[in-house]
Amino acid sequence: MNHNLVAFNTIVRKEVTRFLRIWTQTLLPPVITQSLYFLIFGAFIGSQINDINGVSYMAFIIPGLVMMGVINSAYMNVVSSFYSSKFMKNYEEFMVSPASNEVIIFGYVIGGVLRGLMVGVLVFMVSFVFIRPEISNPGIILLFIILTALVFALGGLINGIFAKNWDDISIFPTFVLTPLTYLGGVFYSIKDLPGVWQTVSKFNPILYMVDGFRYGFYGFSDIPVYYSLLMLIGFTAILFGINIYLLKKGTGLKS
Repeated sequence: MNHNLVAFNTIVRKEVTRFLRIWTQTLLPPVITQSLYFLIFGAFIGSQINDINGVSYMAFIIPGLVMMGVINSAYMNVVSSFYSSKFMKNYEEFMVSPASNEVIIFGYVIGGVLRGLMVGVLVFMVSFVFIRPEISNPGIILLFIILTALVFALGGLINGIFAKNWDDISIFPTFVLTPLTYLGGVFYSIKDLPGVWQTVSKFNPILYMVDGFRYGFYGFSDIPVYYSLLMLIGFTAILFGINIYLLKKGTGLKS
């Protein structure tokens, strides 16, 4: 068997085994958190909010809450796992192995994508306790959720490469990722914002992910879905290129 394929299978198997073994830390918390959002924002507050484009507020926030779970899980899986490899010094085995940088990237990223998708499915299943969401275009839903998980898994790898201690893996999620997620159209339509804030919101990349994902459910969006798709493809290509460059250069890996 090709050594790159062996390396890829090994990394993915390790990643999946790792997050399944500690499922109470990797899968359960985001499901509980999103369930609280459904209860508080959807059931309690949402009952006082008018429908948005003919869709109840509870149904409107489902795609955003699913995407929140996917984003955080895909990102944190890769950054924590990759930094752990650096911390335990076992990444040095990759550096002397015949596995290519592309294989190493794909191995870690696929692990993050699988965890993100698993969390997304679990959160979506929880939504059925509160309401039965519509599904307008399953293909769009699948495309956006996979590309979004890819983008943030790649982003998590960059964070893991630069991280020098455990605190460094939580700075970006806390001070950048979380605010962008809350301001990314999860709980509202940007069309309800004043003109200037609509313009500002369009600089938030998470808006395109949530908006395109919501289009797959209900067939409407604030931004043309093809534009959101191009943005996601562009982000994926750029982040992959950055990771390739950093690994070839040995940034954060070579003393």
